[in-house]
Amino acid sequence: MEPDGCLQAVLFDMDGLLIDSERLWLEVEAEVMAWLGGNWGPEHQERLVGGSLTRTVSYMLSLSGPVAPPDEVGRRLLDGMTERLRTEVPMLPGAKALLGEVRDAGLPSALVSSTHRRVMEHALDGIGREHFTVTVAGDEVSSNKPHPEPYLTAARLLGVAAERCVALEDSLSGITAAEAAGCASVAVPSVVAIPPAPGRLVVESLSDLDVPTLSALVTPEGPRHP
Repeated sequence: MEPDGCLQAVLFDMDGLLIDSERLWLEVEAEVMAWLGGNWGPEHQERLVGGSLTRTVSYMLSLSGPVAPPDEVGRRLLDGMTERLRTEVPMLPGAKALLGEVRDAGLPSALVSSTHRRVMEHALDGIGREHFTVTVAGDEVSSNKPHPEPYLTAARLLGVAAERCVALEDSLSGITAAEAAGCASVAVPSVVAIPPAPGRLVVESLSDLDVPTLSALVTPEGPRHP
């Protein structure tokens, strides 16, 4: 199948969109917060979903007090996730099928994550590196989501216009980044609800999506605004 004339590339978030990793992050964050002497629950994770490691570390230390160096807290978070992803990369419903369909359609694609490269590398072993033309990790940009830089970087690496891309996200932070970059957006909420908006499609699962649906979100001028 030839790529659609308007849609030039598909940009995928990772955590909570392709892989069921938000529950793994919750486990790791709870362990690290216990080490810091505090408690952690879903209400804390909801404040951080889709955000950067720096933001998570700062928030955790704001709760516990300055009882450990930020670098050590960040290292423990990354170590915990890396260890889990060595043994399990739990794919979410519809992820494998949609990745395969995008690839079969000849569309370039990118993995655009706030997660650091060393965690992303383990996730890619389970997701399948062959599905992505380029990958952008959270420690490879100056400003992370909700800043548009990660998505602008992906579009630049792919050699396409961000306005002719569709970005798929599970968090409001990620959707904000994608839309600020000019992308059409698809929200598949995981931890926190995301409301519909012009140029944004909200679905319950990646199983609800296919290439024609994604293609319909983009016009020659950019995202379609109903």
